[in-house]
Amino acid sequence: MIDNNKIPPSWTIAKLGEVCTYSKGKMPQILKTEKDNECSIPYINIKAFEKGIFAEYTNGVKCNLCDDDDFLMVWDGARCGLIGKAKKGAVGSTLMKILPIKNIHKEYLYYFIKSKFNILNSKPKGVGIPHIEPTLLWNFEFAIPPLPEQHRIVKKIEELFTDLDKGIEYLKTAQQQLKVYRQAVLKWAFEERLTNENIVDSELPKGWKFMQHSEIADINPKLPFEKIEDDTEVSFLPMKLVEEEKNKIHLTEFRKYKEVKKGFTPFTNGDIIFAKITPCMENGKCAILNDLKNEIGIGSTEFHVSRPKENVIAKYIFFFIIQEKFRRDAAKHFTGSVGQKRVPTSFFSDFLIPVPSKSEQEKIIYEIETRLSVCDKIEETIVTSLRQSESLRLSIIKKAFEGKLVKQNPKDEPAEKLLERIRAEKKRNFNGKEEKKVNTKTSKKKIQFI
Repeated sequence: MIDNNKIPPSWTIAKLGEVCTYSKGKMPQILKTEKDNECSIPYINIKAFEKGIFAEYTNGVKCNLCDDDDFLMVWDGARCGLIGKAKKGAVGSTLMKILPIKNIHKEYLYYFIKSKFNILNSKPKGVGIPHIEPTLLWNFEFAIPPLPEQHRIVKKIEELFTDLDKGIEYLKTAQQQLKVYRQAVLKWAFEERLTNENIVDSELPKGWKFMQHSEIADINPKLPFEKIEDDTEVSFLPMKLVEEEKNKIHLTEFRKYKEVKKGFTPFTNGDIIFAKITPCMENGKCAILNDLKNEIGIGSTEFHVSRPKENVIAKYIFFFIIQEKFRRDAAKHFTGSVGQKRVPTSFFSDFLIPVPSKSEQEKIIYEIETRLSVCDKIEETIVTSLRQSESLRLSIIKKAFEGKLVKQNPKDEPAEKLLERIRAEKKRNFNGKEEKKVNTKTSKKKIQFI
């Protein structure tokens, strides 16, 4: 609860429903997939709203029309509460058009409503298809500064957000550059460039030889145990518990062996799992297994398994198959239909890998891990900074609506007078009747910012 005295004296409070008009979209009587002379008005459904892709057109009869930059809110469905700016067209039946009343800065209202998405989306109305709880939305306490101050606040928010967005863009660029560097390290490693400066381009280093994967590892092998009791507890590893490109798994699920011994993929400590199905394969879901419960793991049927033989180190194979080049080659050999394409066992068994001596493998692994560990630390810093940038964005908005973002000007007309004009105008528009949609009486004592 925030006392009225804790906002600037020149500010006042109203309910959100008092300072804007709103009207639900409608399903047109005529709707076509092709634009023509009769139906030339874009119909703004969810796809058009979120992605700007218009695939339907109407004639505008009995439609709720909107102009460029009008506010539209997703009213029904999983994204309810999401607000954005419209393109000129007919408002879709799952959207609500929201416009500020005169004397409320349009962008000031936009930033306020946008900041309420998480609350609106987490407290929907309805059981089947969720939709916005109108009483919650229109009764949000809306802090109103004098109109000139609204302009100053919006200007300051946009200045800060512009700087913040530039910083985020820089961080994401650095993130992408790290990804490129990681792949370069792996490429150099398997050309021996990390351990030998005298490598000749396009020549296999001396002492190395190309070998098929199946020559250096057992492919999709059985468990190496003579007998396993049905009640033995084992690690269970669905695809979702394997991270992308990080050689990291989350061993948080367990099963009795009798429950999973059929219909799944078995593996043990030291094995390498490689996602064979799209898009998990392209995303680099691959890991070396360790610390399995009772040394046994059972997982998705969408894994290929590689069990390295005596003279090959598991990490050497792992680093080879997480290369983007390898995954691109694997994708060229996909079998199956769209959405269910898989890397066949024949490709996984037969691909060629350059293999040096075991001592050279150890040197290469050391050089790779030394460089990638630096990448990991930089990546952590970037991820932390990106997370902090979102917190900073929320902090800017919070300060804006508490009157702490810009200085007040005592020459500005108090917002109370502005609100009086807004209420008088609404009263005239509704012929003295209160708006029926929601009760928007303002509390005189304490105001709660939700």
